[in-house]
Amino acid sequence: MTLRILGSVFIMALTGAAAMAADAIDVGSRRELFVDDYLIERMEGAARRLHRPTPQGVALRCDEPWEGNGVNYVTVFRDGERYRMYYRGLSIKWTPGKHTSSEQVYCYAESEDGAGWAKPQLGLFEFDGSKENNIVWRGPGSHNFVPFRDANPSCKPDQRYKAVASDKGGLYAFSSPDGIHWSLLSDKPVVTEGAFDSQNLAFWDSVRGQYREYHRDFRDGRDVRTATSDDFLHWTDPVFLDYVPGRLYQLYTNQIAPYYRAPHLFLGFPTCYFDRGWTESTKVLPEPEQRNLRASASQREGTALTDGLFMTSRDGGTFHLWAEAFIRPGPQRKGSWFYGDHYQAWGLVETESVLDGAPNELSTYVTESTSGDTPAGWLRRYTLRIDGFVSVEAPAAGGELVTKPIAFDGKELLVNFSTSVAGGIRVEIQDADGKPIPGYGLAESEEVFGDELDRVVRWKSGSDLSKLAGRPVRLRFVLQDADLYAIRFRP
Repeated sequence: MTLRILGSVFIMALTGAAAMAADAIDVGSRRELFVDDYLIERMEGAARRLHRPTPQGVALRCDEPWEGNGVNYVTVFRDGERYRMYYRGLSIKWTPGKHTSSEQVYCYAESEDGAGWAKPQLGLFEFDGSKENNIVWRGPGSHNFVPFRDANPSCKPDQRYKAVASDKGGLYAFSSPDGIHWSLLSDKPVVTEGAFDSQNLAFWDSVRGQYREYHRDFRDGRDVRTATSDDFLHWTDPVFLDYVPGRLYQLYTNQIAPYYRAPHLFLGFPTCYFDRGWTESTKVLPEPEQRNLRASASQREGTALTDGLFMTSRDGGTFHLWAEAFIRPGPQRKGSWFYGDHYQAWGLVETESVLDGAPNELSTYVTESTSGDTPAGWLRRYTLRIDGFVSVEAPAAGGELVTKPIAFDGKELLVNFSTSVAGGIRVEIQDADGKPIPGYGLAESEEVFGDELDRVVRWKSGSDLSKLAGRPVRLRFVLQDADLYAIRFRP
């Protein structure tokens, strides 16, 4: 009788352990960012904080006759040792009660470092009787031509670069062997349900093995829909995105892509569209005469404003949308705080730090002086710490984060973090029930302080975690005047 009871207890214990292991989040050896609460069980004295990029110098001035002051819908990506940029050329002029626009073209620029950009003479399309220009596309879809380098391993060599652009009837698909010479893949639109009058985009999702596209539509204002495809020509019926906790603002662009250091995560940098109406603050924004002139053609040209947001997803359909701005318009100055400004480019690129000897950082590009009373708009480069979108931050008084049960594959725990000289981080590894595992308790943790992208966490016994790999554990981070951005288990 006793043996049978003990056997039952033992079986129940094994069953419970197996269930607990099955419930643990398998992070493997992938990098996890704290851009959402997916791994977080609880926090005390700490909170997730959204970080904002730092404005740097002007990266590109659109001062050629075919470029103008309507620069927008910009795409940037790194292609080997070269950075590529595609952007719309358009000139807009305002007169009382109306505005006039030039023909829209798409322009191309290159860079060796992501900071300074050159405009090669492509010789492809004529403008005012000359082909000495950097126009890369002129024709159907010149309003929002958005290329990408196709990472699909089955991609045909002569279609290594692809693009989407909207024209009559919907979204069209393009291909190119070199990113410069483009042609339609089909004379019919590949996606037809939507509005498309913004920057629509597509890419190869290497984690899920499919193409995904995001485009503009309307649902209680400006919003985003998505569809998937196996071959880039035949797409599923598009569906609207879901937002957590909800969509507080209208979204003009979406700028969604897998994050290159953690491709299971989708990061989006949409444009917030917000019409403030005529208020006392609206009236004291920069260039009131220009604002009134633009409003005489359409009131929103005087009262609507735009800046940058941040959102993230683990499935490509449901996004955590931060309510706070990722990029604000900044100090009031000529050309700022207007509708159409501060659109973020699609694409993050890794560039050298502006600080000598510091690790690389991320660069993004933002429109300024768009549709203003100057003949040229421009793109300003903004920089951000690698993985530095959101951190778990604790003040000097201290705080802590405890994860949900996870299972990992690796030998060492790496952290992306920053502390003050008096601050620090200690890490405790617990079992799934929250009990410290001998040898990996808080008292055995070597304090981590400094500022690094990948610091190995150590305990008094060392850093080797091989014997814990595959079993459900919790991580407890105790922070003091510190930021924790990301973690990864290294094989």
